[in-house]
Amino acid sequence: MSQKCVELIFGRLATDEELRREFRRDPLGTLGKLAACGVELTKAERDALLATKCALFERLAETIDPRLQKASLRPSAGPPPDDERRPS
Repeated sequence: MSQKCVELIFGRLATDEELRREFRRDPLGTLGKLAACGVELTKAERDALLATKCALFERLAETIDPRLQKASLRPSAGPPPDDERRPS
């Protein structure tokens, strides 16, 4: 069961923008919330996910077809990149 949970988390982090943002801010808290929803991990799996650089999930998300992505409607923390700023 645990390997399926690892795969589930990787898939969610690759396709769910809000979950990636939350994981970047608070990786341990995010895994705790997932555990509360029934996503079981061993200590070794949890530690391995916490040791994984968040940039990996960002790069993975960039390669996935946008039709498979779950976009966040919440404003991102920090200013948008220059090419996304609205003219003043």
